[in-house]
Amino acid sequence: MVALLATLFVAALQLPAGLAFSPVAPRSGARSSTSLQAAALKLVTHYEEVQLETNDGMSVFDITPQIEAIVEKSGCKEGTVTVLSKHSTVSVSINEMEGRLVDDIRQCFLNLVPPHLPWLHNDLDYRVGPPEWPGGDEAWRDFRRTQPGNTHSHLIAMMLGTSESIPISGGDMMKGKYQSILVVDVDGPKSRGIAVQITGGK
Repeated sequence: MVALLATLFVAALQLPAGLAFSPVAPRSGARSSTSLQAAALKLVTHYEEVQLETNDGMSVFDITPQIEAIVEKSGCKEGTVTVLSKHSTVSVSINEMEGRLVDDIRQCFLNLVPPHLPWLHNDLDYRVGPPEWPGGDEAWRDFRRTQPGNTHSHLIAMMLGTSESIPISGGDMMKGKYQSILVVDVDGPKSRGIAVQITGGK
């Protein structure tokens, strides 16, 4: 019975006489790969972190050169690099790194989410600290009172996003000419860590 079903299935897939599959030629300049090439690649995974010292308020950094160097060091030829902020008030986004645009980014998001509004997260009297904080909630509140309110920083980070994944082909990141990998810290100055994970083949 199984053999009969297999025969019928194969027959159903056969093309009528005179017809044949014709592969589509890739566009000029387009990269192409085959399953045989993919099968020949050796699995590679590589993890690193990029460390940054950020500036007051909202600051923007271009970490494209650091990510390119990590991709090259990994030896990955075909795959993906994922870039992730390890902080809830720091974003990772892909856009153009141009001075006046950076000023526009600040102006746009600080107008959308004004820091001075009565955000509940900034009301320390109704918040509790981390369970492991030395001295308990009151000691944590005393510390937080020395820091500026940062509700707007959390909200802007949610709007911009905290990670990006970029395809790798031929050992290069397949991003646009004017696209840069930007880190946007909305709660500086602080020491920040950006996670970089590469998965693919070489």
